Amino acid sequence: MKGFHNLNLQAKADECFPMKGDGHDVDINIGTNYSKPKELHWLLRRIFILSWIRSYDREKAVSDLIAGITLGMTIIPQSIAYAALAGLSSEYGLYSAFIGSIIYVFFGTIAQVSIGPTSLMAIMVLQFCSDKPVQFVIVLAFLAGLVEFLMGVLRLGFIVNFIPTPVTKAFTTGTSLIVALAQVKNLLGIKHKGIPTPKQFFDKIEFADATVGIVCMIVLLTLRQLSSIKFKNKTDTTRRLKKVLWYISISRNALVVFTCGLIAFLWIRKSSIEAVPFALSSPVSSGLPKLQLPPFSFTYENRTYAFIDVCRELGSAIVVVPIVAVLANVAIAKAFVKDGQLDASQEMLTLGLCNLAGSFFSAMPTCGAFTRSAVSQASGVRTPMAGIYTGIIVLSALSILTPYFQYIPKSSLSAVLIAAVIFMVDFTPIMTLWRTSKKDFFSWTGCLVVCLVAGVEMGLLYGIVLNMIFVILRLGNPEIEVKLKQCNNITYVHIEPLSDIYFSGVDYLRTELRATAAMYRYDFPIVLDCSRFMLFDATFVDMITSTAKELNDQQVLLILQSLSGKYQPLLQSSSNIHFAINPLTAEDFNVATNQTVIEKLK
Repeated sequence: MKGFHNLNLQAKADECFPMKGDGHDVDINIGTNYSKPKELHWLLRRIFILSWIRSYDREKAVSDLIAGITLGMTIIPQSIAYAALAGLSSEYGLYSAFIGSIIYVFFGTIAQVSIGPTSLMAIMVLQFCSDKPVQFVIVLAFLAGLVEFLMGVLRLGFIVNFIPTPVTKAFTTGTSLIVALAQVKNLLGIKHKGIPTPKQFFDKIEFADATVGIVCMIVLLTLRQLSSIKFKNKTDTTRRLKKVLWYISISRNALVVFTCGLIAFLWIRKSSIEAVPFALSSPVSSGLPKLQLPPFSFTYENRTYAFIDVCRELGSAIVVVPIVAVLANVAIAKAFVKDGQLDASQEMLTLGLCNLAGSFFSAMPTCGAFTRSAVSQASGVRTPMAGIYTGIIVLSALSILTPYFQYIPKSSLSAVLIAAVIFMVDFTPIMTLWRTSKKDFFSWTGCLVVCLVAGVEMGLLYGIVLNMIFVILRLGNPEIEVKLKQCNNITYVHIEPLSDIYFSGVDYLRTELRATAAMYRYDFPIVLDCSRFMLFDATFVDMITSTAKELNDQQVLLILQSLSGKYQPLLQSSSNIHFAINPLTAEDFNVATNQTVIEKLK
């Protein structure tokens, strides 16, 4: 009975799935039980919290609470350090940290993503708003948020697909190197404008600042390794110990900054602030941020800036900053999405809302941070609700701890920044890309060099433009394979495009057809595989018709293989155009009416 059952199954399979070479496909109707999953209502997709809040339970709440507190301990020292990198006071970093975390709870789609200040956005702010009043930074956050929001509304998420992975990796490496190199001077206490000479560099090193910075670096790198310690025996004690070591590891930034600040505070209490041998952070304004309109017009140093003046001075930053932020945010979201389905447009819209709302709280431009998102993932985050707890912790720090931020040594913040970005520097693609793809190799190396020499926005622009040129060249010069084949003792030339053919590649294909026919002295019929013809239009019709006429003059048969039936009537006017499916059969070659052609086939 079992063998009979298997035979029945095989018979059913053969009936449903004909073997290749049967010469026809079978359409089957299996009813309405199988259909695409129903798409969420547009309101649930846009206010994404409505899609999961109904299933929120105690288990998820506890996991999110732990992840939110852990992330709060990570984001506070990072926000202070990134604000310093951008040339701003510490409170502006914290303003950016709390509002982004809270807004993302309601509209964000990826639980792990942490919106807030990042080294990338700090570099962009420093580049475009250096030596400008802080109002420029706030307006930039508003304008960047507006552009990002419009990109999301217009569903332009597909744009990020045009930025290849090598460019993204080179951009990340270049930005990380810029951050690390920019912080070396603060790490060593060097006070020198511009790039110092090697002699000036070593002469201006402050021993106390360098000691604090280097010790902090060593401690940070050591604590980082705690999470990777493995125990031979897996017991309840070792599991608990591993958990404790992991919490210490991910809280290393907060521990280092708190310890250094406490030492400075006790030192000042014992003597005076002048007695502290290392440089401290600037005093921070205490209190929660005020809800107010962004400063579209303001007066600074006896000059009145109108909104149009601010836009004119920001220039390309209005476009470059949101594009860079979207690129970083979508890349992070892709890394953590579970089912592989990412609504990039919704992420754009959410990031836009975070920056728009942030500008009403005097925040700097923000985006997702990979390091913090990794911390959220490792902390067991379940939903974006963790951002509420992170925001509360940041607000508590703003209302209680701001008077103490001035005791944090600058060199310790530089150590935090360098330790955060140094592991994002990745030179491994160099040899891999050289062996696998020269195009990607030049994209990567060129983007990295331009980032370091001309700035991160020019590096990103270089990578995008270069790859668009590669795409245009590929569209105009598609890859085509030519082979001599046989079908029932009939020899023919088979021309198969290995990449999609659009109207831009039609002339190249025409040239290839002519050259192939001439190379084989017009002795064999030509079979053109049309399965990769995309956006079939009048350009295709003109090319095929004229080529068929030329081949007909040379008494060469042209067979179009796998051309969609809806396009075939457009080509019926030519007597030398014939159609065939895949695979070819001898009957496909019997359509020739010209006696000379028949003789050639024989």
